[in-house]
Amino acid sequence: MIKVVKRDGTEEELIWEKIVVSVLKTGAPVNVARKIAYMTVGKIYMDGKDKVTAKELTGIILGFLRKENEEWYKNWIIYDRAVKKRETEKELQK
Repeated sequence: MIKVVKRDGTEEELIWEKIVVSVLKTGAPVNVARKIAYMTVGKIYMDGKDKVTAKELTGIILGFLRKENEEWYKNWIIYDRAVKKRETEKELQK
């Protein structure tokens, strides 16, 4: 079982369905999202890792996504920036 080390240091099990959902948000079709999820998990296994940081995981996904379609890759970046901006604003309001 592969663990994902999140930005706050907590760990959770890597669930490939979460990768599928994230890739779908870019506009990619289901078959491509599943393909990227399987390739991502496969790469981590092939690298012999049992833990991966969220940043590393994102990098792997983005690499595969960019190879598939540049627009989907850009959509991920735009969405990710918007989410991080919202999180920062929430922290500042506390």
